[in-house]
Amino acid sequence: MSSRPQTTLEAIDEAIEATQSSAPGRAHYGASTAADPCDDKLWYQFRWVKIIRHSARLLRLFNRGQREENELNAWLRMAGLEVWAEDPDTNEQWRIDDVAGHFGGSLDGVVMGLPEAPREPHVSEQKTHNKKSYDDLLKKGVQNSKPVHYGQMQIYMYKMGIQWALYQAICKDDDRLYLERVPLDEQYAKNLVERSARIIASDRQPRKLSEDPTWYQCRFCDYSDICHGRELPEVNCRTCAHSTPVTEPGGFGRWVCELRKVELSVEDQRQTCDLHIYIPTLLRNWATPLDANKVSVTYRNDITNNEFTNGPPGYRSKELRKAPNLEFIGDPVLNELKAEFHAEIE
Repeated sequence: MSSRPQTTLEAIDEAIEATQSSAPGRAHYGASTAADPCDDKLWYQFRWVKIIRHSARLLRLFNRGQREENELNAWLRMAGLEVWAEDPDTNEQWRIDDVAGHFGGSLDGVVMGLPEAPREPHVSEQKTHNKKSYDDLLKKGVQNSKPVHYGQMQIYMYKMGIQWALYQAICKDDDRLYLERVPLDEQYAKNLVERSARIIASDRQPRKLSEDPTWYQCRFCDYSDICHGRELPEVNCRTCAHSTPVTEPGGFGRWVCELRKVELSVEDQRQTCDLHIYIPTLLRNWATPLDANKVSVTYRNDITNNEFTNGPPGYRSKELRKAPNLEFIGDPVLNELKAEFHAEIE
């Protein structure tokens, strides 16, 4: 039974944090992060290896960013610009997609009527910044200061067939406003989409940004304990060696189970089944594959040199995640108990 919050502030924080979903991430590979420098991080996101939960303070910051979009659109309209926050054909947020529906993103809007280019439509991209981030943006411009934001706009322009974007940044500390017109770099945008397609289709982690876990981008990464450490990933269809994203044209974000020969809905992928076995490279920091068949993989536990099997008749993936210590996995006595009594780790 959870304890009651001791203060009103704690009660507010708990209520805000409770609004987060306990399910894995979004179904598609997001254009908003496609320019991130780490291939492995993007693959981990797409493969749902970890449920990322945020603090109440960070969730409030996200919410503030959404509120600022309405303010920025109001100011643009006050200045005489046309603003389409929604696609007039669907009355929903503008969306782009690629890679058979596995890749996608949502635009903040499209604007037109800028004094600098009155007849040129612009992709609208709106961000909030703290003072340090904003000052760096002023000094370097969006391409050099915020390359992930720059890449996001490039993809949106490329997929929308629009030649310009309007980057709007507001400083949360003092309400300074920065606007920058960004031209389309078609080749760069195409490269980002093609890189995304390769990562989506990959059946294993593509490439670490750094082998050094103390590298600053690794140290503060949500996936560092999996990528550089021995934390076991979530158990769902996307971390399973049997499942594959369908990337041929004609599908829309489809996944299939190669073992059971069935198509997997998003809910199926989240629930998974008892035949789940980890993609072998997800255990690379502590286990070496020795042999495999259709339903299981046998490993050497590199911590103890004991052997174990992930999949029938060995350890289910959920058992591996429940293990209090990875040194137990493959212990001969534990293996005998499992075989004799059909025991499982709880």
